[in-house]
Amino acid sequence: QVPRDPAKRRVRELAMLSRQLQQVHPNVLAKILKEGTLFQNEEIVVINKPYGLPVHGGPGIKNCITDVLPVLAKMLENMKAEPLHLCHRLDKETTGVMVLARSKEVAERVRFLFKTRQVEKTYWAISLGEPDPAEGIVEIPIVEKEVRSHQSHYKVSHTHSLLASAACAPAPAHPLSALQMTLAPSYCLCPEGGQLMRKRQERSAESAVTRYRRLASTGACSLLELQPITGVKHQIRVHLAYGLGCPILGDHKYSHWSKLAPQKLPEITLRRLKLQQSKARHLPLHLHAHRLCLPLHQRLELICKPPPFFLRTLEKLELDISKD
Repeated sequence: QVPRDPAKRRVRELAMLSRQLQQVHPNVLAKILKEGTLFQNEEIVVINKPYGLPVHGGPGIKNCITDVLPVLAKMLENMKAEPLHLCHRLDKETTGVMVLARSKEVAERVRFLFKTRQVEKTYWAISLGEPDPAEGIVEIPIVEKEVRSHQSHYKVSHTHSLLASAACAPAPAHPLSALQMTLAPSYCLCPEGGQLMRKRQERSAESAVTRYRRLASTGACSLLELQPITGVKHQIRVHLAYGLGCPILGDHKYSHWSKLAPQKLPEITLRRLKLQQSKARHLPLHLHAHRLCLPLHQRLELICKPPPFFLRTLEKLELDISKD
C-alpha cells in the first residue's frame, strides 16, 4: 500500500532504496557507483556514496562498497583492471565524497594524508535548533559507553557481543543494551563554588575537535558546515548532539543523552516536513560529506552535491543555501 502523504511516501522510498542496495546484484551496485563517479585520474577514483550503503561487510549485510571494488575497477577501466582500494570510510547513513585508490601504494599515501590531518574535510548537516555561538570549535574528548533502550528495535551491537565473547565477559545487563559514543569532558564544575576544575581523563577517551559554522537557520532547524579536525568514530554526531545541543535531523542514536529512542521533533518541524511524530523514526540521517581538499601532488578540491532527500528537506524547512 502506497502512503497518500508525500512526506511519508518519500521516507518509505528512501528506506526501500537502502534495502534495494543491499539486495541487488554486485554488478548492478557497481554500475550505480560508476554512474556516481565525481572524479578520476590515474591514481584515484572519487565516488558519490549513496545513503544506506555500508562501506564494510558484517552480519546481515549482503552488499557493501568493499565487495564491489573489483567489479567497479573493471567497469571504469577494462577487464584486466586491479581492484580499487579504500582510503577512508563513511558511515552507512552518511552520503557524499569518498576516495578510492587504483593501487595499494596510492591508498597508503592517501591514508597517511588523512591520518596526519592534511585532508580538509567539509560536511553539511541539518540540525535541530541552532548553535550558540553561530560559529566556533568543539574540543571535547569522546569515549564509547553502553546505553539502554526501551525500544525493541535497538539490539545489542555485534561488536559488543564479539568483545564480550573474546574477553569471556558477561553479556550486557540489560537485554536492549548497545554501544554508542559519548563525551568525556576534561573539565567539570566544582560542587563548591562552581569553579572549573580538571577531571581525570578516561583511559579510553580520544581527543576530538570539530569546527562548525551556521550557514542558514529558521530557529527550529539549521544548516551547518562542519570540519572535523580529528577522525573519531561518530565525532560530528556526538559533538553536535551533546556538545552543542543540536542533534542532526534523523539521528535517532544521538538525540537522547542516556537512552536509545526515536528523535523527538519540534511541532514546527513536524508541520514543515508534513510528518507525524510517530513516523519520525523513519527520517534519514541528514549528514553529507560535501567537500574534500586532497593534497595529492596537486591540491584537488572534490565537491559533491547533497542527495535529493537532503535538498527537499532544506526546501521544506526554508533553509536557503543560495548565498553559500
